[in-house]
Amino acid sequence: MNEVKPLLLALAVSALIASPPIVASPHRTRAVACPEAVSAPAYRGRLFPPWQKGRNDPSTYRGLGFSVPEVDDLADFHGDPETAQLVIFVGGNYYFAMAPLVHAFESRHPGLKGLIYYETLPPGILLRQIHDQDTITVGNMTWRVEPDVFAAGQRKVEAAIRHGLLRGPVVDYATNDLAIMIPRGNPGQVHSLSDLGRPGVRLAMPNPAWEGVARQIRSSLVKAGGRRLAEAVYGTKVRNGETILTHIHHRQTPLFLMQGLAEAGVTWKSEAIFQEQIGHPIRYVAIPRADNTVAVYAAARVRGSPHPRAARLWLRFLRSRVALHIFEHYGFRPVPHQSLRRVGH
Repeated sequence: MNEVKPLLLALAVSALIASPPIVASPHRTRAVACPEAVSAPAYRGRLFPPWQKGRNDPSTYRGLGFSVPEVDDLADFHGDPETAQLVIFVGGNYYFAMAPLVHAFESRHPGLKGLIYYETLPPGILLRQIHDQDTITVGNMTWRVEPDVFAAGQRKVEAAIRHGLLRGPVVDYATNDLAIMIPRGNPGQVHSLSDLGRPGVRLAMPNPAWEGVARQIRSSLVKAGGRRLAEAVYGTKVRNGETILTHIHHRQTPLFLMQGLAEAGVTWKSEAIFQEQIGHPIRYVAIPRADNTVAVYAAARVRGSPHPRAARLWLRFLRSRVALHIFEHYGFRPVPHQSLRRVGH
């Protein structure tokens, strides 16, 4: 009998573990089975960044590869900050051009191969990172990296020189136009900037608090439809929920369009061209020259940069024929009559 008791006890515990739990009800007590296990979300992982599947990582040794779309990825941070001998902070609207640019640059300067780190966040966020002791936190990770070069719109670069963050000369090299990014099929029937003010058309628009492109977009909206159109897009529709303000439009706008959360968003034309080139269901509506706003891209060396020689090599490279050819592939145009300009310090 003493040998049977442990066996019965074991059987009872096993049956208890296998049985559905008992859930108390305020009305009556009854046994309720646990719900069936749910399946993983049926989304297409390729819609989520990073979109270039590692090609934007300039590191030669990458160790374990672990990226989970939508869950764990750092799409706008590239390379190894610990070993970097050239650190570039560049506005995110040409993140897609950085891989071929870095590859071409390394071909000219093989001693820097695998030793370049770059970030492609909105310029306003990059400047805040510089202000915050070159330190940034993403999720649960915090790291510090001192930049050598800062690249953004010409006005942003010149302002940073006047404030003492950068040192001249300013190197300008390419220009870009605005366009209206739309999903393939154009479900919102958006054909002009004026259509963005139409009630019911859902928009994804850069946030003026973070992204300098919002200033150019507002200027184009005023050209196309006066202050009333600008207020509709950046005022009324923000308040009623028809305009989503992004933190990082070069990632969020195409993603929101492909997810069906928005039907249009103004971006730089090059960003829409890239999305088409990689096969995403994205198209764009051209904005007439009279209503468009042209950006001039420029760069300068960060004051106190730890790798000044490499920084000067990169700045010189940006005006090379091979670099400008890479930019042209994505719809950029060279700056006419290029000249170095000294600003501020």
